[in-house]
Amino acid sequence: NGTRLFKEKNCYYWHGTTGQGGRDGARLTNTALNADGLIRYVRKPAGAMPAYTEKLISDQELRDVLAYLKSLPVAKSPKDIPLLNQISDK
Repeated sequence: NGTRLFKEKNCYYWHGTTGQGGRDGARLTNTALNADGLIRYVRKPAGAMPAYTEKLISDQELRDVLAYLKSLPVAKSPKDIPLLNQISDK
């Protein structure tokens, strides 16, 4: 359900298709936010993010989105990607 909501509510547009972050949205994989923190932020965000009221997405739906985000693997560090190391060694 969280995956569907992440796409349906257009979160991917700002935060990348797998929460990796985008041009305007923060990286959401490996977020330290708990459900209450995410709900609070989504309802009254800082910066350019528009507020999402309960009419747009319920607290339970936000919990589902968070469960999806918590299920995503953390991106590898650039030093752990062999091809990047080969390029930087040249």
